[in-house]
Amino acid sequence: MLMNKKVNTALPDQERLRRAVMISLFTWRRAEPDDDTDTQFGWWGDTWPTVQNDRIGSRLHLLKRTTLTHQTAQRAKEYIAQALKWMTEDGVALRIDIEVVRSGIDRLIATVILTLPDHNIKTMTINNLWSVIHAK
Repeated sequence: MLMNKKVNTALPDQERLRRAVMISLFTWRRAEPDDDTDTQFGWWGDTWPTVQNDRIGSRLHLLKRTTLTHQTAQRAKEYIAQALKWMTEDGVALRIDIEVVRSGIDRLIATVILTLPDHNIKTMTINNLWSVIHAK
């Protein structure tokens, strides 16, 4: 990032966390062999991970062709947990709590609560995850 025509890599901690969560959730992770899909998709960089079996992104994109039900909300929660698991493994967060709630017939609300190593808590809410998944 350039700031005042100089390279500035310093971001406030909260912005780094937000970006890490957004990249983790909205980069398409390759589908698992048992996922019911004809297309695997996935981020090309996972072809050559620096850490064996390390994957970036989530499988939320697999929900694009499903109907929004309570079971879909549960799958979204599982996909979010899988996508953010690296944060506890790498010591970025001590704990991650996730709540995904269906609201009406076309709305999915996801809340991610990160407990950081200093025990501060950061809460991020995606008010309409269903629209994001469907790129609306």
